[in-house]
Amino acid sequence: MSQRRIVYRGRRIDLAIDTLATSGGTPVEREVVLHPGAVAIVPLLDADHVCLIRNYRHSVGQTLLELPAGTLEPGEPPDAAAVRELAEETGYTCRRIRRLIDFYVSPGVLTERMFLYVAEELTPGTMRLDPGETLTPEVVAWSDALQLIERGVIQDAKSIIGLLYCDRLSRPYGVPPLQ
Repeated sequence: MSQRRIVYRGRRIDLAIDTLATSGGTPVEREVVLHPGAVAIVPLLDADHVCLIRNYRHSVGQTLLELPAGTLEPGEPPDAAAVRELAEETGYTCRRIRRLIDFYVSPGVLTERMFLYVAEELTPGTMRLDPGETLTPEVVAWSDALQLIERGVIQDAKSIIGLLYCDRLSRPYGVPPLQ
């Protein structure tokens, strides 16, 4: 049995201290970051190109090359969040989107579950960035994106997972056709 005490409430996350009883009965404390979940999207422009974004990340003090992604709003289904985030961060809308997998980002300390999507048949439009966001879309050849992972240029875990997972599904296109 555990007890949870919220020690901080933030705009996007809360921090809790969970007190757990070990098998010997001794209580131990665990710090847990409570997160509502997020989506990441692999936007395929065609068989050979993907749209990534350059995103300044204050927490690491650098601009990273990433898949578009974002946090779920309260009560928002992941499917709706994926469509919303794609349009907000890249300007693209899509005719086809589907969920590929979901995974925990860092289950040792964080409750965030990431839902990975692939978006196809994209139409360009206008980005709708949140206040304070500094993003720049960048169309990258699929083979170049994979090389950027190998060279350590793409360092963001969700982007590495998303690109390598898609590449693993079916080569050279990366994603099997929708059924």
